[in-house]
Amino acid sequence: MARIKWTVFAESPIGHRPGVPSRLVGLADASKRILLGRKLRSSQLGETLLPKRIALPVFASDALSSVAYAPDEVFIMLSIAGATSYAFSPWIGIAVAMVMAAVIASYRQTVHAYPSGGGDYEVASVNLGPTAGTTVASALLVDYVLTVAVSISSGSQYAAAAIPFLSGHEVLFASALVVLLMAINLRGIRESGSYFAVPTYAFMVAIFVMAVYGGYRFVTGTLPEVESAHLEVVPRPGFEEPLTQFAMIFLLARAFSSGCAALTGVEAISNGVPAFRRPKSTNAASTLLMLGGIAITMMLSVILLAREMGLRYVDPHELDRLRTPSGDALPGDYDQHTVIAQIARALFADFPPGFYLVVTMTGIILVLAANTAFNGFPVLGSILAKDGFAPRSFGSRGDRLAYSNGIVFLAVMAIVLIVAFDAETTRLIQLYIVGVFVSFNLSQLGMIRHWTRHLLTEKDPAVRRKMQRSRVINTIGLAFTAVVLVIVLVTKFTEGAWITILAMLGFFFLMRAIRRHYDRVSDELEIEEGDKVLPTRVHAIVLVSKLHKPTLRALAYAKASRPNVLEAVCVSTETGETDKLLAQWDKRNIDVPLKVLHSPYRELVRPIVDYAVEIRRANPRGVVAVYIPEYVVGHWWEQLLHNQTALRLKGRLLFTPGVMVTSVPFQLASSAVALERRKRGQSRVQAGDLRRGRVQERDDDRQVHR
Repeated sequence: MARIKWTVFAESPIGHRPGVPSRLVGLADASKRILLGRKLRSSQLGETLLPKRIALPVFASDALSSVAYAPDEVFIMLSIAGATSYAFSPWIGIAVAMVMAAVIASYRQTVHAYPSGGGDYEVASVNLGPTAGTTVASALLVDYVLTVAVSISSGSQYAAAAIPFLSGHEVLFASALVVLLMAINLRGIRESGSYFAVPTYAFMVAIFVMAVYGGYRFVTGTLPEVESAHLEVVPRPGFEEPLTQFAMIFLLARAFSSGCAALTGVEAISNGVPAFRRPKSTNAASTLLMLGGIAITMMLSVILLAREMGLRYVDPHELDRLRTPSGDALPGDYDQHTVIAQIARALFADFPPGFYLVVTMTGIILVLAANTAFNGFPVLGSILAKDGFAPRSFGSRGDRLAYSNGIVFLAVMAIVLIVAFDAETTRLIQLYIVGVFVSFNLSQLGMIRHWTRHLLTEKDPAVRRKMQRSRVINTIGLAFTAVVLVIVLVTKFTEGAWITILAMLGFFFLMRAIRRHYDRVSDELEIEEGDKVLPTRVHAIVLVSKLHKPTLRALAYAKASRPNVLEAVCVSTETGETDKLLAQWDKRNIDVPLKVLHSPYRELVRPIVDYAVEIRRANPRGVVAVYIPEYVVGHWWEQLLHNQTALRLKGRLLFTPGVMVTSVPFQLASSAVALERRKRGQSRVQAGDLRRGRVQERDDDRQVHR
């Protein structure tokens, strides 16, 4: 039986191995440590798990932040028919709250049944098949990207309202915020959660204080009006006359579908169960319950206060529909503040710090809401990579045990959307929630099948009753989300939802293509009996341009490998230079034959490739080994002056069957200088070396252990 010998290298937190003569930490590595922190061992993964008090702001900030824009979208839709339709706003809020409650209850069943973190994707894949799973994954990927784009864009609009010099630069500011969030999340989920906990809880306190204070003033009859209460709302053209019953139903459906943006983000907890401390499922379900109660209360409070305080709110691109009581148009520089900003300004008119606290915390929570996607997208990407539907690099953890490649990819895609839609929330919101409700529906259907399958084999009456109750909950959730999906598709398709559907199709076919590629590669790499057979012949070629030290080193290395045939090959582009090389070869009495390949068109790469192909064709079961001398230099600009032909040649030979390429390095003097410079720079004692055991302190001096 063959014995396997394992050698373990204990890598230090800064990336070097003990026993190596020097710590060659480059500028890039040092910069990464400053920005992201010290590396974490794989065994430290447990230290990054989240308690509920941190998990709530990490995974729930997206759903909570919807309080800042979901009510706005409801009033914008209702304003199409004039201010009189605002009377329906509380009922729409209640309908959205009912859907949210059903979805929250359904996902509590999901986190118990599937605690591995696959969420909707795993549920659909296991119970409905890979096609449904890929559909859910494509929907969630699109939704995560839109979550970042919408949240950051909305936050930049709040910032521009509070800080005048940002007005007109929302795109640049939003892009910078995405980069900042990316950097924070690259430091690890627990550390990013600690950063976001305080502002998230501060936002909750600010909204609840505003709601309670507004409720108190409503009861006492002192509730003030908002700044837009005196304005008139002109209906859109075609809506001036009283609406028919069908038109009114369609209008309410549009408002309801816009308000359902409040449900985005609730699925993130089911995707992030592995990030919770034990018991994972119980803690995730408790966090979901807290999220649902807080989000529903806050949303309904804002909608009710806005209605009672006389809010008048229209699409920011249709401000000409707002008129003064006398029917005159508003000034061209009129600034329509957001719903929460108008409520806070009116309630805290005598206490400006209260207004600024509410507005500031709302702007911050909108930025932090994107953090939900930064935690959900990389985890989903890693699961897709494991299943072969995404590049395998998405499944690799970075220095801080975060899925770094997924985080960077999400940031880049979000910035592209922000730039494309000019950071306008109203334009982006039309693309929103389609994807998330597709995943909601398939997930609920998958859970129904899950419980039905288990009920066929379960005999314990108590367990069966629990499963039946869970199936009823998921059935109700499916009914609610299916109705919402139909409404969203009907009311938002022409408003931009078609773009989301196209994006989902793009991700779907891309993931299927990636899976086909990996399957094909796996089939090609399967070991067969013939793979153990040694080549019948090894024909070694050493490339020669001049007779110098690198050439002799390559010849010596090739001889040491003991090939069946060894020859040096030179490409002749100038007769004089070739004759000079042949003379030197004979003078040095080198015992390896030198073959000259004539190149009338002065090509260097093609003659060598053609020659290697001819040798391989003459002996199909043999191997052609090509040895290429290469210079090792110490400066980046020297690399531009050397090895260019070698790089092109290797690139061509890699695609030639039966040809093996070996680089034979030759270190020039500049490489030694660079090495010595690094040694001197890294031999100094740095902060933390004594604590980490790399430095031993003595009475009279300090020595760096190598």
